Amino acid sequence: MGGYRQALKRAFPYTVPVMAGYLFIGAAFGVMFADSGYNVLWAVLMSVVVYAGSGQYLATTFFVPGISILQAVFLTLMVNIRHVFYGLSLVDRYNRFGRKRWYLIFGMTDETYSLICTTDVPDDVDEEKFLLSITLLDQLYWIIGTAIGSLAMTVVAFDSTGIEFAMTALFIVMFMELWYRRSNRPAELIGLIAAVVCLAVFGADNFVLPTMLLIVAVILLGRKRLEKGRADADA
Repeated sequence: MGGYRQALKRAFPYTVPVMAGYLFIGAAFGVMFADSGYNVLWAVLMSVVVYAGSGQYLATTFFVPGISILQAVFLTLMVNIRHVFYGLSLVDRYNRFGRKRWYLIFGMTDETYSLICTTDVPDDVDEEKFLLSITLLDQLYWIIGTAIGSLAMTVVAFDSTGIEFAMTALFIVMFMELWYRRSNRPAELIGLIAAVVCLAVFGADNFVLPTMLLIVAVILLGRKRLEKGRADADA
């Protein structure tokens, strides 16, 4: 099996769509963070040690009077609760990787999870090194984007209203990218229908957790049928 250099080389083409998105939405976060009065070093440090995507966007609202630690913790948990379900689906796979699993867990984002679950590991690369390479490359894209956005806002101040929509746009692009692979469509439709139903029932402020629970329940109940449909679509 090849080493890390080979793994990075083989992983890079799969991460190009994420790079295209993360450079822009990372830059959007950098702009928002700089607009809150923090310099580029703080922005980059947050992307290194927090790396929470939408959670980082939300965090830009925490540094204002009136926001308590308990509120910050609760809001962050609600925004990123879906990662609990991501982790549950990868427990057996990651437990084989020893201490390196901690970085794989830390570096899990929506886009990285999507790549790890839908990308076949090349025969000439060790699985552990390949997954680590995907995770590391994705975080580097985010860090670079953060630095670019923060520096741009520092050098040339401009109106950043609406820039937070960049995260939503990336999710839409990733959804459409996965839709082209027919085997992914049943799971995507389950997620879409569950989100619409829970949004109607629970409202925009409370639908994320019920949606994730409903998706997991439906997928677990129909797991065999979904796996059979995916095998037929890939055949």
